[in-house]
Amino acid sequence: MILTVTLNPAVDKTYRTEELFCGRVNRMRSVTNIAGGKGINVSKILRQYDCEVTATGFLGGFPGRWIESELRRAGMKCEFIKIGQETRSSMNVVADNGYVTEILEPGPQIAEAEMEEFLERFDRLLPGSSIVVLSGSVPQGVPEDIYAELIRRAQAQGKETILDTSGELLRKGIEAAPTAIKPNRREMEYVIGHKLNGRDGLLEAAAFLRRNGVHMAAVSLGSKGLLMAGEEGLFYAKPPRVKTLNTVGCGDCVVASMVMSRTAGLGEEEMLRRAVALSAASASSLESGSVPKELAARLYEEVEVERLQLPL
Repeated sequence: MILTVTLNPAVDKTYRTEELFCGRVNRMRSVTNIAGGKGINVSKILRQYDCEVTATGFLGGFPGRWIESELRRAGMKCEFIKIGQETRSSMNVVADNGYVTEILEPGPQIAEAEMEEFLERFDRLLPGSSIVVLSGSVPQGVPEDIYAELIRRAQAQGKETILDTSGELLRKGIEAAPTAIKPNRREMEYVIGHKLNGRDGLLEAAAFLRRNGVHMAAVSLGSKGLLMAGEEGLFYAKPPRVKTLNTVGCGDCVVASMVMSRTAGLGEEEMLRRAVALSAASASSLESGSVPKELAARLYEEVEVERLQLPL
């Protein structure tokens, strides 16, 4: 069983339009609603590949009930804490010119009693879990060291953890030495504390984090692929070219693929190749957190993986 933690889920609304104009009335061509949040996206991808998933976090109000019904319909076990305030919504405006604009609500206020209930639930779920995925932002009232706390609790029971977040949540989480992280360039620069020059700068930063306890650091380069510093060395994976329709959720595909590779005992080069293939396939789909599986299988053959060395 894979345990996913989504502390700040959302109803993801994806709008389609020809072009988005600031300061003007914009009429959308279409809108779709899906259960979202980074951890929930990871959960949905894992279910597409028939993995057993338990999802936990906070849900509230009608949006929360709707999200839970959608997840149960997808075959997940739900162990969310019900809260007094409503779960947020997020809006992704996808324009025909390729621009994606995200409008993200901050999320509800979590009461102290709700936080304590969640920690008790998390501890109860750990023994039956093989790996724990910690993803995304947190709502108001949740401390910035929450992921560090959850990582330490998981480690105390011998569980691996994958962390995908940003800012202080990421920096403090890294201090607890998770098994794997998946920052992008901006997030890596925040953790390191200065600008990183080119690919070598990112690799040096990832290698530094490995020396300080993180087992694997996979750095997202967007459409240019993935860098990884891991136990088996340094790697770069170049994705094949695809027609990009929606990049929202591509990073979650990387995390889900890393989870599947880790639980299957695959090597890091194979892990990287699969992750890039799933992410590229997801970029060609309008729905966030969705992978066209046949396309992913074809793209897998086109991913180029290179073993790298840091300059002396």
